[in-house]
Amino acid sequence: MGAERHGGPGSDSKQRFEMRGGPFLIGRARKLRRDMTEVEQLLWQGLRRGQHGWRFRRQHPIPPYVVDFACIEARLVVECDGGQHAQAGEHDARDQQLRHKGWRILRFWNNEILENRHGVIETIIAALGPYPPPPP
Repeated sequence: MGAERHGGPGSDSKQRFEMRGGPFLIGRARKLRRDMTEVEQLLWQGLRRGQHGWRFRRQHPIPPYVVDFACIEARLVVECDGGQHAQAGEHDARDQQLRHKGWRILRFWNNEILENRHGVIETIIAALGPYPPPPP
């Protein structure tokens, strides 16, 4: 009885752990959450409380990647891109894999978030659409 409740063979928690990328990816996501950039923190302030009805996760593992923000229900990824991402086509393979898994991706430059955070959040909320009613 106790083995199944604590991640024993065949347990749901063990399957979820493996689906999220196992110990390496989960550890990396935790480190990224602790070390969020100023821009990520600023955007997180506007997304985290779900004032718009949708719930976001920060530094969320979607194997083999860790995305900046993800709304699981809407299958939407939001990425903050700094100067290190300026090379054209750098994210093409990553975005293609995420789209293949059913995710939509929104990317914003760091300076855009700093200069127009409210506009960025409005764009994200518009992409989410109306919050779905609770299931019956």
